[in-house]
Amino acid sequence: MSTSIISLRPEQKNLTLTVKVINATTVMTRQRGPRASAVKVAECLVADSTGIIVFVARNEQVDVAQTGAIITLKGAKVDMYRGSMRISVDGGLVEAGGDLQGPVNTSNNMSLLEFELVTIGA
Repeated sequence: MSTSIISLRPEQKNLTLTVKVINATTVMTRQRGPRASAVKVAECLVADSTGIIVFVARNEQVDVAQTGAIITLKGAKVDMYRGSMRISVDGGLVEAGGDLQGPVNTSNNMSLLEFELVTIGA
């Protein structure tokens, strides 16, 4: 079952989302060595009918998450960066295509919401 962007909360894991890539910007491309493959990282704004959030794509995920593409994120997790949510896929799968229902909502940016994580007990 697919999760909607509006329902995302800090530290959630093993999520499946089908989204449209609104914008994809490569933020890093670095060669690791003469025999190792390059490391690529892109920050992508992705949206569904409920909202928009930043997706951090790595390596081969960058090639799939191109502006305008509809992609499915399987095994996604919500990471916190400076108090704001982002999604990433480590050990999961980023696939081209998917069943995206309705027009996308770019006005409800979940990455702009700030959260304060509190540890209970000590």
